[in-house]
Amino acid sequence: MKNLSYATLMLVLLGGVFMIGCKGKEKIPKGETEVVVPCSGPDFFTTNKFFRANSIGESQDQVTSKKKALANARAELAASIQTTVKAVTDNYTNSREMNNKEQVEERFEQLNREIVDQKLTGIKTICEKLMKTDQVTYKTYIAIELSAEELVATYNERLSKDDRLKIDYDYEKFKETFDKEMEKMGKEN
Repeated sequence: MKNLSYATLMLVLLGGVFMIGCKGKEKIPKGETEVVVPCSGPDFFTTNKFFRANSIGESQDQVTSKKKALANARAELAASIQTTVKAVTDNYTNSREMNNKEQVEERFEQLNREIVDQKLTGIKTICEKLMKTDQVTYKTYIAIELSAEELVATYNERLSKDDRLKIDYDYEKFKETFDKEMEKMGKEN
């Protein structure tokens, strides 16, 4: 009886280990092949500390492929920043219940465009891979990032200098709203 219980226990344990091992491997549908794209995936998603974007550029010219990839990634990064800051602006102005809400939102949007254009010069490349294809073209895979902390500091500097906004502007409240929005973005990825 003890041998039977021991053997049964071993089979259950081995079966459990086998089932756990099988769950870790996803089956790829028949006729499909997984494509691994350099400079992409979870390590290159936006977090609560960094805005991130990645892209691919292809050309017969090596330099042009890099320019295309960088231009596409910068456009994606700018769109992400503008979307986030728009949400922050809406939440901030709503929570502050300012008398001149429409004027404040309009001024924030203008500052947003100026700051995004200015800050995109401060992006950092975090991954870059150059490939040569069978068709004798070059493909550049690139991932870039921009510090959320630097972006907030720039907003603070610009907003505190704006005479119309200075009256209603509260840096701590703005930063708190910004940090909440970045937390949401980090969790979505």
